[in-house]
Amino acid sequence: MPQIIPITELRNTSEILERCHSTSEPIFITKNGFGDLVIMSMETYDSIMETLVVDKAILASEQRLSKGEKPIGAREAFKRLDNKYGL
Repeated sequence: MPQIIPITELRNTSEILERCHSTSEPIFITKNGFGDLVIMSMETYDSIMETLVVDKAILASEQRLSKGEKPIGAREAFKRLDNKYGL
């Protein structure tokens, strides 16, 4: 369940830090009753960003397939990675 707190609670920095690190969910901050900020631990942020990168890659692949592009095989994929990164 999402944590939603008013901006005035940000005065309790130690408690907020503890909340951020005790859950993998972001904390939503409201101002005058409306959403204003989101805070989270670095671990949660990194995890969300990694997921976003993978989701974008999947979406791009699905779009290429829907346009009729043929997928490449594993050997070709590894060859491209080798050329790109010198593996």
